[in-house]
Amino acid sequence: MSPNRLLNSQSPYLLQHAHNPVEWYPWGPEALTRASEENKPILVSIGYSACHWCHVMEKESFEDAATAELMNAHFVCIKIDREERPDLDNIYMDAVQAMGLQGGWPLNVFLMPNQKPFYGGTYFPNGKWKQLLGSIADAYAAHPDQLAESAEGFGRSLNHKETDKYGIQAGEGDLDPDELVEVIAKLSSQFDPEWGGMNRVPKFPMPAIWHFVLDYALLASRVDLQKAVFFTLRKIGMGGIYDHLRAGVARYSVDGEWFAPHFEKMGYDNGQLLELYAKAYQVSKDRFYLEKVRETKDWLLSEMMQEEGGFHAAQDADSEGVEGKFYTWAYTELEELLGPEFPWFSDLYSLKPAGNWEEGVNILFQVESYEQVAKDQEIPLETFLDKLSAQKANLLQHRNQRIYPGKDDKVLAGWNGLLDAGLIQAYLASGEEEYLELALRNLNFVQQKLFRDGTLYRSYKNGEAYTPAFLEDYAALLKAALMAYSTCGEEQFLAFAQSLANITLARFYDPEDGYFYFSDPSAEKLIANKKELFDNVIPASNSILARSLHQLSLLTYQENYGKIAARMLGGMKELILKEPGFLCNWANFYLESLVPTAEIAIVGRGAKEKALELLANYLPNAVLAWSESPTDSVPLLHGKGGDTEGNALIYVCVNRSCRRPVATVEDALTLVPQLN
Repeated sequence: MSPNRLLNSQSPYLLQHAHNPVEWYPWGPEALTRASEENKPILVSIGYSACHWCHVMEKESFEDAATAELMNAHFVCIKIDREERPDLDNIYMDAVQAMGLQGGWPLNVFLMPNQKPFYGGTYFPNGKWKQLLGSIADAYAAHPDQLAESAEGFGRSLNHKETDKYGIQAGEGDLDPDELVEVIAKLSSQFDPEWGGMNRVPKFPMPAIWHFVLDYALLASRVDLQKAVFFTLRKIGMGGIYDHLRAGVARYSVDGEWFAPHFEKMGYDNGQLLELYAKAYQVSKDRFYLEKVRETKDWLLSEMMQEEGGFHAAQDADSEGVEGKFYTWAYTELEELLGPEFPWFSDLYSLKPAGNWEEGVNILFQVESYEQVAKDQEIPLETFLDKLSAQKANLLQHRNQRIYPGKDDKVLAGWNGLLDAGLIQAYLASGEEEYLELALRNLNFVQQKLFRDGTLYRSYKNGEAYTPAFLEDYAALLKAALMAYSTCGEEQFLAFAQSLANITLARFYDPEDGYFYFSDPSAEKLIANKKELFDNVIPASNSILARSLHQLSLLTYQENYGKIAARMLGGMKELILKEPGFLCNWANFYLESLVPTAEIAIVGRGAKEKALELLANYLPNAVLAWSESPTDSVPLLHGKGGDTEGNALIYVCVNRSCRRPVATVEDALTLVPQLN
């Protein structure tokens, strides 16, 4: 089969379709001009490389010659990788949902030549797809005016500002602890008491929810809420959604028990969960959470890191055309490989002779605690854990001989930022230098390879950075850079954070409503430019940015950052109270604005040691800067010094008003504000 125009793409997803008989174009002037000149409707098909149903539709329809002939005859066909172009995905996903249709991937949308949508959907079986293609081709030939009218209506809908749509008006707002009590009560009513997570199916980990609940629990001294977070993380870590041999959490489980996932592993999920498991260990000292942290790091190192220090985007659900084949086991296969160790392993992971999943295979799904199995085996826990580690290594060695799932080996700036944040938190939790080294190497890689001439790029592959970055990328890296600065004290990371913030203000900020566009409006003219306001599997880029601007203002004393962030929070307040489940990162900003944020400066000999000791405790609402000697280069450190012998003192400040400095971490912790 001769290749189509996707052959020169970097995206693994687009390259998967490069030999389809469909005459695919990448998004760009060539395809859009052809549609306009030939007056043809555009078919935009959006997916990503790890998407199971995208593979199914490709095999059924896009590899089928008869289907391709229909598509080529009547449409200009464009393939989009949603991970490379989340801006286009946002626009056309909103359009499909405005049509009253269910969103998802693959996303297939029909456009007029002017890019305005008139119909769409997700996965279609081949018979229905061909029928739809014929119907739309006929309608476009017979009634193009009607389709154009419909498209104009959806086009107008897409151009309604999100702030207008939801009645959001940025501005200062009063903060009330009783309102946060109401928010937590609403969230708690949606918890699943049996399996953890939220009480819904399918089940997504939703890290932003549990980050907020944990922070609230600590600041409000709510042990019950701490337990809810720990219970959820334990159930995820025991579930089939977690890869027990190599680590990494799949995108979601199709059931309500974390049992059967769509097996794709995404960088954005695992970065956030790495950070959350690290925090859980810091608070609880439960080694189960540290185990997940260490295993995730090993997975990143062994399977997700490229030679320059960047992290690849995702791993596929499918291998050899079968979903989950790489990860699942026949009962007899495990019996043979494990020998005398099989009985206890079978009990631990709920193995069934006829399989515990479809097609007679078993998903490893932990149903008993390590402590219980060790007790049943009548051996010490440490001995059991050594046995378990040996058998997991044994099975992993055999699994590695299978044909691997596909991997999306592009590097995405924002997803790397989320992974960096997780690795830095893991360093603070464990004290193991390797985590910090990985994060700093990655941040330096991003600065050197993806940040050029004052512009950040989203994607990197084969030595090339491409596609100007989106707000998601700037925001996630800004957060990671601030964490890197507080942890290692290198001012280059604070400078990098400030440059990222300044670029977003210059290129993405909309002063009319006080929020930031997802795309740089000057980068490319699209039919709409959206603002991402609701927290989802990744927190909204506006909420990540608002929290980071708030923290940056406290470190640099540049009030403009803080004022913009406060106004953003003020506009979101009413929505936070109504729908906290979709605004938990905003709720976390509400929490840290209400408490308020501790501004901690440590100056003098031994400052690094004290800073790391303080950060190892996990402070849910603080910014921290340190220096081994007095310095004026960072405003929070200005005018502060050590004791009479030059030893480090800790200054805990609130609203730039500092308490008397103290010499010990224990004393400093008593000065950090709590939620009263």
